[in-house]
Amino acid sequence: MSSETKPHDLDSESTDTGTRSAMDRRTLLASSAAVLGSTVLAGCSGDGGDGGDGGDGGDSATTNIAIVSSPAGFDDSAFNDLALEGLQTAAEEYDISINQVEETEQSQYQSVQAELAQSGDYDLIVLVSYNHTEALSQNAPEYSDQYWMLINDHVDEPNVAGYTWANHQMSYLAGVLAGTMTTEELSHDDSSTTPDSAQVGFVGGVDGSLINAFERAYVAGAEWVNDSVDVNVGYIGNYTDTDTAADIASSQYNDGADIVYHAAAAAGRGVFEAAQENGRFAVGVDADQSQTLPDFQDVILGSAVKYINEGTRTVAVGVAEDNWAEVSGANTLGLDQEAVDCVIGQAFQDQLPDVVNQNLEEAKQAIVDGDIQVPCTASGCN
Repeated sequence: MSSETKPHDLDSESTDTGTRSAMDRRTLLASSAAVLGSTVLAGCSGDGGDGGDGGDGGDSATTNIAIVSSPAGFDDSAFNDLALEGLQTAAEEYDISINQVEETEQSQYQSVQAELAQSGDYDLIVLVSYNHTEALSQNAPEYSDQYWMLINDHVDEPNVAGYTWANHQMSYLAGVLAGTMTTEELSHDDSSTTPDSAQVGFVGGVDGSLINAFERAYVAGAEWVNDSVDVNVGYIGNYTDTDTAADIASSQYNDGADIVYHAAAAAGRGVFEAAQENGRFAVGVDADQSQTLPDFQDVILGSAVKYINEGTRTVAVGVAEDNWAEVSGANTLGLDQEAVDCVIGQAFQDQLPDVVNQNLEEAKQAIVDGDIQVPCTASGCN
C-alpha cells in the first residue's frame, strides 16, 4: 500500500483515551424508535385509476405517501425505520399523509405494489430495499403515472427515483474500526478485547450480491489496518432470525473474534445479544444502533451508517413541491456527499484510543481521493 493510504501506526498514541473521536462532530442519527411512536396516517381515498400525474392523492392539498417495508419489516431499528423517519420529518414541514405498509414476503411485492398504484391514492410509493426491484421493473412501466422511490437499487423509468447508498464504503470503515480495535486493549463493563490476536467476524443476512459487498468491503478495511487479521464470515439466510444470528456470532466469538460486524437488519439484534453473553463487542449497521438499541450500548463500539432518512425526506419534499425532475433518476450517495459514515457508539465516545479516529479519517480521505479502491460497488458484488 502507498504511504498515502497506510493506516496510522497502531503502536503510537494507542493508550490515549482522553480525546473524543472526530466521528461525533457530525450529528448522529436520531433514534428511529422514538419517531415510530408518532401517529402514522393512512393515505386518503382517491378516485381510482393509475395515480394520475404521480397519483391524484385524493385531496390535492395533501401529499399522500405509502411506504412498503423490506423483508425485515418495520421496528428493525435500522434500514426500514430510517426510511420511515425521513418521511415523518418531511411531514413535520409539509401536509403529508403516510401509509405504512409492512410486507415481509417478497413473493407479495408485485401485487402489493400494483394494488397501491391502482388505488390512485398515492402521490409517491416508497419501496424499502432492492428486494422490490424485480416487481417494480414490471409495475413502473405499467403504472407510468405513479411516482416511485426505490431504496438501494434503481429501475430505469422516468417515474422512478432510485437511491443507493455506498454500503461498501461505510462497511470498509467498519472494517477499519474493527481491524484497529482487535489489537487494542479495551475493557468496558463485562466486555473486553484480547489484543494479542487479530480476529474479527462478520454476520450477513442473505448470502447474495448486496450483502457480499458489505462483507468484502469490511474484510478489506480490516486488512488495510492489519494484513494478518483473520475474519470469520457467516450468513443467516434471512433478515429476521435473531437466534441464528446469535448462534453464528457466538461461534465467531468462541473462535477468538473480539468484534463482529453485522449486515442483517432486524436479525442483527442477535449479534448484540451474543456480544453481551460472550463479553465481546460488535459494530452496528445502517443507523447508530447504540441509539436505536440502547440496551446494547455497552457492546456497540460503533455503527456503519447511511443517512437514508435524508434521502426519503428529500424525495418526499420534492413530490410535495412538485419538483419530481430534481429528485428522480438514479442517485448514488457516498462519502463524497457525506451520506455514509462510521460513527462511534454512545458509550465509547471517550473510551477509544486516538488511533481509531486517525485511521478512520485517513481511510475516508483516501477513499474520496481514490487512493483506496473499495471492493464491489454501492449496489453489490458481481
